[in-house]
Amino acid sequence: MLKSLHLNWGQAIVLSYVLFAGFVVTLVYRMSHQRVDLVRAGYYESGIDYQRQVDRIRNAKPFHSINVMNYSPDAQRLTIALPTAVSRGEVLLYRPSDERQDFRVVMPKAANSVVNIPTDHLTAGRWRVEATWFDGNREYFLEEELMIEE
Repeated sequence: MLKSLHLNWGQAIVLSYVLFAGFVVTLVYRMSHQRVDLVRAGYYESGIDYQRQVDRIRNAKPFHSINVMNYSPDAQRLTIALPTAVSRGEVLLYRPSDERQDFRVVMPKAANSVVNIPTDHLTAGRWRVEATWFDGNREYFLEEELMIEE
């Protein structure tokens, strides 16, 4: 036979504080063990070099009207055709939801700057493609969003 639980007001206050503290501890524990992949490594450090990035974007502004990045789902390939010669550069494929899938492709030094990146190994979903290159005089930066369908 169960007895009904009778608490006075002091015991009820203590019990409510204990339950609240247990809830907060559980919440903090669960949140501290959750992965956060919405920012990539070095994100905040790259903000220090902000003016250089602004200059790269401004230098690439004339290329926005040209279709520099072309994704072909049938061929499972991303083609990046840069309008200037490349002395050095790289392409970053950045997955906002899972940083473990991010990868870089180094652009070869070439006068005809076309880079083909196979996409058959990419997980379906949203990707950001960031191309940074240097033509000997100026640095450039282009960024586009890519949606890989299943």
